[in-house]
Amino acid sequence: MNDAKWSEVDNYITNHLIGDDPVQRQVLERNREAGLPPIDVSTPQGRMLELLIKGVGGKNVLEIGTLGGFSTIWLARGLSEDGRVVSLELEPEYAKVARENIASAGVLPSVEVKIGQAADSLAELAESGSHFDFAFVDADKENYPVYLDWCCRLVRSGGMIVFDNVVREGEILNPQSADPKVPGTRQLYEKIAGRDDVEATAIQTVGEKHWDGFLLAIVK
Repeated sequence: MNDAKWSEVDNYITNHLIGDDPVQRQVLERNREAGLPPIDVSTPQGRMLELLIKGVGGKNVLEIGTLGGFSTIWLARGLSEDGRVVSLELEPEYAKVARENIASAGVLPSVEVKIGQAADSLAELAESGSHFDFAFVDADKENYPVYLDWCCRLVRSGGMIVFDNVVREGEILNPQSADPKVPGTRQLYEKIAGRDDVEATAIQTVGEKHWDGFLLAIVK
């Protein structure tokens, strides 16, 4: 098996279980034209997030890392009636592209994109009394342990937290990895292992996004 075959399987899954999505195709094209890095989730992964939100009856969803809004749109599609997504993005230019994409997808009324340091925005959400049913974290890996603490505080009991990019081509095994994103990801695992308020697992994935994985946790 190789990356080419993995991508072919992703295409097979998309064609049989999801179908053509012209809205999201246009989103990815606008992201490319705007020069955004091509680090969005894949289409099967996006549908997985949508279904997970539906599975927990997600009305209030938190996203850390908006990028161009591709994943945000999948999250919004999973919302229950009158639901909302609060998505946090550091880069104003990314947020601008994301808002345009979210509007073109017809889900803008359900989405708020907040610009700034995620830790500051998370503190503001906590102070305002916000609570969430589901959180998706796909942002700077160095701060994954910090985001875990905030998510455990903001996500309700029985709610779900999902972290992306937690295998990193197997580099998670290497404490001396040259990948600067590995230490924070390893600390995420270690921190969860030391907590008794979450139940968690991680799943390895292969596909057009190569070899990586998701960590899923339920707040007790």
